[in-house]
Amino acid sequence: MRILQTLTPSAADTAAADSLEKFSSKISSEIDSLAQMKPEEFISAITEDTSRLFSQETLDYLIDGLVSFGLKILAALAIYAIGAWIIKKCKHIVRKIFEKRKTEKSLASFIMSVISITMTIILIVITISTLGINTTSVAALLASGGVAIGFAMSGTLQNLAGGVMILAFKPFKNGDYIEAQGYAGTVDSIDIFNTKITTPDNKMIMIPNGILSNGTINNYSKQDFRRVDWIIGIEYGSDFEKASETVQSILSGDPRILSEPAKPFVGIETLNASSVDVVVKVWVKTSDYWDVYYDYNALFYKKLPEHGINFPFPQMDVWFRNNLPKA
Repeated sequence: MRILQTLTPSAADTAAADSLEKFSSKISSEIDSLAQMKPEEFISAITEDTSRLFSQETLDYLIDGLVSFGLKILAALAIYAIGAWIIKKCKHIVRKIFEKRKTEKSLASFIMSVISITMTIILIVITISTLGINTTSVAALLASGGVAIGFAMSGTLQNLAGGVMILAFKPFKNGDYIEAQGYAGTVDSIDIFNTKITTPDNKMIMIPNGILSNGTINNYSKQDFRRVDWIIGIEYGSDFEKASETVQSILSGDPRILSEPAKPFVGIETLNASSVDVVVKVWVKTSDYWDVYYDYNALFYKKLPEHGINFPFPQMDVWFRNNLPKA
């Protein structure tokens, strides 16, 4: 096409142009030459260029390009459909594994989401590359975005990691009575970012999983059995053997008091200034701990004085000297 070829700068002209002004001046000169053409010459040139534009070679080139691009689109759609089916099957398999191993629902849901998002991003990148688009910039954008999000959500990600650790290793579960970070209560729920506990006075405490997973956790419900300890102060001069037999008789006959892993124990713990401290240790089921503890507090207070075992009061003997030396 003569007119289009005339108006379009060649590679040599473009390379030789030092500035935009040179290129614009060249276009202006070409336009001036077109303006000087006679109408018959202008129409003839346009007709010739139009016939060349719609030549068989041009049409074949356009058709080949459209067919090639159409095939790429079909291939991309096929790849995306197959990939989506594979992702669905993988999620189904992982879900079955979690159900078989009875994995915590919160952890299973989180892992399923991570797997789904990761595989979907990979599938989209592969689909875009099938269309012939360079995915290097897309990958760089995703990487930089991930780094930026990581810095912005460092605390949240720490809690997220802590939640995954808690749900994976299970130092406690829903319904356990725990003590952590200065709080004690029953675990109400374990979420990805925090854990909710209910205190004995019915207050809800939310503890971030980041500090919870890195701190000390005292789980009172983890074991099936717990030992109940009492410290009973008796008067100096009291018969310890009698006191021991009385305590054993009070404990006997209660099915909540277990003989395993050890039988009830009674011994002298400490010789204090005003009392002899007797320690009593028994094993019970974890579910019976508090009932046994408070029941026998009342029984010891009632039964021991009936058998002549009295509880002392702090006392002090004061001596006065009447015959002080004169100064």
